[in-house]
This record gives sequence, C-alpha cells and structure tokens, in this order.
Amino acid sequence: MERDARPGILATGSYLPSFVITNEALAGPLGVGPEWIEGRTGIRERRMAAADEATSDLATKAARRALAAAGVRPDQLGLIMVATSTPDMPLPATACQLQANLGADNACAMDIDAVCTGFVYALDVAHKMMRCEPTLAYALVVGADTYSRILDYSDRRTCVLFGDGAGAVVLGRSATAARIDYTRLGSDGRKNDYVRIPSGGSRTPSTVSAVEAGQHFFKMEGRLVREFVHERLPAMVKDVTDSCELTVPDIDLFVLHQANGRVLDDMSKKLGLLPEQVAVTVDRYGNTGAASIPITLDHAIRAGQAVPGSRVLLAGFGGGMTWGTALMTWNEPRATT
Repeated sequence: MERDARPGILATGSYLPSFVITNEALAGPLGVGPEWIEGRTGIRERRMAAADEATSDLATKAARRALAAAGVRPDQLGLIMVATSTPDMPLPATACQLQANLGADNACAMDIDAVCTGFVYALDVAHKMMRCEPTLAYALVVGADTYSRILDYSDRRTCVLFGDGAGAVVLGRSATAARIDYTRLGSDGRKNDYVRIPSGGSRTPSTVSAVEAGQHFFKMEGRLVREFVHERLPAMVKDVTDSCELTVPDIDLFVLHQANGRVLDDMSKKLGLLPEQVAVTVDRYGNTGAASIPITLDHAIRAGQAVPGSRVLLAGFGGGMTWGTALMTWNEPRATT
C-alpha cells in the first residue's frame, strides 16, 4: 500500500447466477411472444439466483473475485459497503453477513439503499471516507440485488426487465489505481412513488391482506421513469463535462445503468455517443439494480474497453428518485479471471 497515494479502484469483480431465464420462458405465461419482450426492452435473457442463494451470497462471490484480482486479503479491509434494495432481510445489514462470509474481521460494514443508483452512492461515500481517514487502507464496495424475489411474474411491465447479480470493486491507495476525479449525487423525493414496494416497512407492514393484494411485489411507473431518465441523464452528463472542462467525445467509456436496452439506445443517441463509447450488458443480464453498473464495469474492463488513461463515466439513476455520476481515469485495470 502506498500511504501517500490517493485512493482509487484497484480491481473489479462480478458474479451472475448460472440459471438463465430466456424470453421464451417468460413469454408464454405472459401471453406475449419472445419478440415482444426483446422489442420493448432490448433484453434477450436474464439470470435468476438459486433457491439457496440470497443477496449476500451473490455479493460474496463477486467480492471474492474482486479481492483476488486486487491481491487484497479480507482481513486487510477496513470498510465494506453493500448497495442493495433487496437485502437478505430488513435487518441486520446485508453487509454484515458479507463481512462474516469473507472473514473480514477488521472492517466496519454497512448497507446503502439508493435503489439502482446505490453503487455510485456507495462508491462515493467509501472514496470520501478513505480520503478523510488516512489509516483506512482498503475498502470493498459491492452492488448486489436479487430482484427475482420481489417480482410479480404475472406483471409483464416489470418481470421481463430484471435479473439477479452482483458486482464489486476494491479501493486502495496506489499510483496504479483508477483515479476517481469527480462525483455528483442527487435525489428528488417528490418522485418517490415512481419505483416502490408498497408493503413490508413501518408504514404498511407485510400483513396477510397486503400479501394477498400483491403489495409486497415491486411496482414501477414505467412511463414516468422513462421521462425522468430522458430529462435527468443529459443534465447529469452536462454537469460532468462542464465541471471537468470536457466534451462528450473526451469520455472514452460510458457505463450507464442498464435499466432497459431501448432506453439505453435512446439515451446514447440523444447524447451523441458512438457504439464503442457505451458498455452494454442489459441484453444478457437485464436490469440488475444496484449491481448493474459494477457488473457492466467489470465486463468492460475484462473486455479491454478501458485502457490506461481512459476516462470512464459511471452514471446511475433509480428509485427515490436518485441519480449519481462518477468520472474516473483508468490506469492499470486488473480484470477478474
């Protein structure tokens, strides 16, 4: 560890469950054809966790891959943050279960919930904690979600979009770490009903009647969410380029939240992005919530889409409504095997 170096990303890792759900498997019960699903979502398939896999299990596998790629032992971690909106249980934090699974006895552990923006929020918090505390040598940031547990598979507006998975990064102090140059977080709680699970909290507990009414399932106002993204994402990118005195072509790789393939295509065109500037995994994995950005980042790094000196922009948006960006300069990425 280079104590005088600024903290940055040492390595990435991801994990996707092995069970694949194709459009063909979903289409029949929904009364549509597989081409209907792909035409509206740009998604061909997604992954589903096994019956004995919880969010912490997905997070553990992604974390181990990132730690191995970084050459960091679990006992060297001082901080573990898990971004998720599908925790193992309402309490305690899923991060504490991850800590136990890893044997990271010297770390403090906490969850953060900004829905699909959660990973960018957690990355920003962890990075700033490391900058404020010089003795904090290594941090683990994971985005993990198991949406298959909260979906209504009779609701074709939502169940075709989501999949399960986890992605992770290890932060450390090294001149070869990917440098985090700029971040910006935001939220608008007036739009908190756009994405929600109505029951299961202190306002509306999960009673028998609530479950019978399907109030424990994920709900989304798709049209309103699309309008939000079309308005907010260009403003997010403009904030980054203006603040950092860059233009869109100056950014080598955009790792956007993989909400929906059609939305991703529309926004790429609206921003004037070239195909090689955009990392895409939504077609294979669907929307994996807080895991979406770190999974896509890991795949992009392993595919060589970012090289030393590349500018990489993470941009997330999600329920709350929340949004966040992180601009990085990639140095010597270490991909998982």
